Amino acid sequence: MNQTFVKSVTEQLPQLGLLQDEPMKKHTTFRIGGPADYYAEPDMSRISKLIEMAKACDMPVTVIGNGSNLLVGDKGIRGLVIGIGKGLSEIEVTEAVAQQSTAQDFTAQDNGHIITAGAGAILAAVAAKAAEASLSGLEFASGIPGSVGGAVVMNAGAYGGEMKDVLKEVQVLTRQGEIITLQKEQLEMGYRTSIIKTAGYLVLEAVISLKKGDEEKIRAVMKELSERRTEKQPLDYPSAGSTFKRPEGYFAGKLIMDSGLRGYRAGGAQVSEKHCGFVINAGGATAEDVRSLMDHVIRVVREKYGVTLEPEVKFLGDFNGR
Repeated sequence: MNQTFVKSVTEQLPQLGLLQDEPMKKHTTFRIGGPADYYAEPDMSRISKLIEMAKACDMPVTVIGNGSNLLVGDKGIRGLVIGIGKGLSEIEVTEAVAQQSTAQDFTAQDNGHIITAGAGAILAAVAAKAAEASLSGLEFASGIPGSVGGAVVMNAGAYGGEMKDVLKEVQVLTRQGEIITLQKEQLEMGYRTSIIKTAGYLVLEAVISLKKGDEEKIRAVMKELSERRTEKQPLDYPSAGSTFKRPEGYFAGKLIMDSGLRGYRAGGAQVSEKHCGFVINAGGATAEDVRSLMDHVIRVVREKYGVTLEPEVKFLGDFNGR
């Protein structure tokens, strides 16, 4: 235990609710992961101070969103883990106003509305809020379980839509502790990447620009996409979503299926029989089970097709020296 850090937090941020030896399996959709030394979910007013205090104690800081694309090692994560959750989950819909003219405002030329969402807001909840306000453009995100922050960092997408299509600007915290606003053209968004990822920024808030639409039609599209997800994806098992990135010219799931790996298991981890692009926790899986299975899949697909699959899942924590 880092007594200096605990004492500082207790004295300066008494309402924070700092947890010690917190099982990370409680904070990932894989339901896998050993303990974090310390875990907290600060609001906007406390996050900078908390990071500053950790750095003053030479403590590593790891930031997670909804934990929907993470695999945490069985030995957990050393240092402080910050969960961007309830403290940064506000969602606000605002109409375009013609007379606004500052750099951070939008104009009537945006031809619609904006939604301002905290990094901890669940993307599917933001899409639902958009539908409620008859705003179109975020339908693709209606079934994505991750947080806004994680979606921005990775330029999340599905069914032909991506975050880069709707983002207007993003407020971030830099490594130096400065809060800055990045405009859409500064985000350098590509397939599952962004300047936020490469620069190590922390997303605080995102401004999403949408267009007025017909609520009934918007909900119909969302319903259709939801049905497609339910039909094709193993939503009844814990997972981290699509396990591998889409290789250029191929589909990861088809390569895995054609390699004869449907249903392949390593301990409690399994290649989904419903969609081979998903590795699922079929019951009691460890992080080592998942890594071993992924390594096997990568090796077999490479040997059979000459294609090297890259993980879309992010690995955090201790993986026995891997």
